[in-house]
Amino acid sequence: MSLFSENIKYLRIKKEVSQQFVADAVNIPRPRYAKYEDGKNFPPPEILLSLSRYFAMSIDLLLSVDVRKIPMGDLLKLENNRLLLPITVDPLGNNMIEVVTQKAKAGYLNGYSDPEYIESLQQISLPFLGPGKHRGFPVEGDSMPPHEPGSIIVGKYVERLGDVMDGRTYILITKSEGMVYKRLNKNKKNTLVVESDNRFYPPYEVRVSDILEIWEYECSIGRSDKKSESDDTDDVKGMFIELKREIREVKKRLG
Repeated sequence: MSLFSENIKYLRIKKEVSQQFVADAVNIPRPRYAKYEDGKNFPPPEILLSLSRYFAMSIDLLLSVDVRKIPMGDLLKLENNRLLLPITVDPLGNNMIEVVTQKAKAGYLNGYSDPEYIESLQQISLPFLGPGKHRGFPVEGDSMPPHEPGSIIVGKYVERLGDVMDGRTYILITKSEGMVYKRLNKNKKNTLVVESDNRFYPPYEVRVSDILEIWEYECSIGRSDKKSESDDTDDVKGMFIELKREIREVKKRLG
């Protein structure tokens, strides 16, 4: 039997319903459903989605995690049943925040929906953040000053793409680029414009279908007390960036 077949059998028994009851709920014959539980057949995408909705369990978890090992009371159900996130609390009842360290970052793209991976992450508590699901992510590079490499951005999970606000900063988890921290704009239907605060880096577009998670900036944790660069320095940088853009435009016209 596959992990999927074991999971749907376990969830059905936990709900105390028959195979016929589940089959009727997803509008298929009982013998067909029975083959899914026996591991003899695998459902097509539309039936897989129906089973996911019926059992209130994300497809990711049905396929890749032994749900018998998951404490259901510690999971947060999100809109449209897209995935379930583990929630842990400290002795005072404050939500714990998982921190994706630089070492753990490489595995996040594969483990973001795996409760066992999430539980393995280091945890901190920041009670002042209030309700919502929060997680910490490491910063790399110089594209988002004043945040420096080694800093941690704490973000709040965004359940709906429509909740993204133009001009705000977000941690973006994508299939193609992995983890990035940028300023977002929704000026196109199926894409987001991703911008760096360091104007040296040009903006680019990310397709909505490529996005796995979005976390809105809540606070940052840094170790550097370095004094920010002066406005004069920023002005000089701006002049060079503008000059570079003008040269690029000239080359386009001549080409």
